[in-house]
Amino acid sequence: MKKISTLFIMCYFAFSMTTVSFAMDHDKMIAGMGNVAHEEVVEGVKATFKVMSMKDRMKEMNMEMPKGIKETHHIMVEFKDTKTGRLLTSGEVKIKIQGPDKTEQVKDLMAMGGMAGMGAGFGADFDLSKKGKYGVMSKFQLKDGKTRSAKFWYEAK
Repeated sequence: MKKISTLFIMCYFAFSMTTVSFAMDHDKMIAGMGNVAHEEVVEGVKATFKVMSMKDRMKEMNMEMPKGIKETHHIMVEFKDTKTGRLLTSGEVKIKIQGPDKTEQVKDLMAMGGMAGMGAGFGADFDLSKKGKYGVMSKFQLKDGKTRSAKFWYEAK
């Protein structure tokens, strides 16, 4: 059984308990969910990576972070076909993060498509609590079967 993202659970219940119109345009819905940390086109697929502070997101929803959660940030990636502009919502995504202290975290990202308030990307929670640069390396295999990768640096302040 796959581990369900802590942020997903918190957001799901927060959005379930409020009256939010889900008829909103997709881009508007995820616009407030983190900053774009990196965008890259890889073999006909535009990958957009967003990093959001779970603490800040919970504060925006007038909620507090549950005690005992080690992860501090949610990383989400969304894929679009560069020719059609369509969202690509099925596949497998893995992210490896190397922290400023050289520690590594590796996780499979969960598909968020169709989940209330979560957009159509893939996401997981990571511990980015130490200040400094994090190397983010992603491998993804979408519906077409090609394996692609993207890398970037993210600085936690």
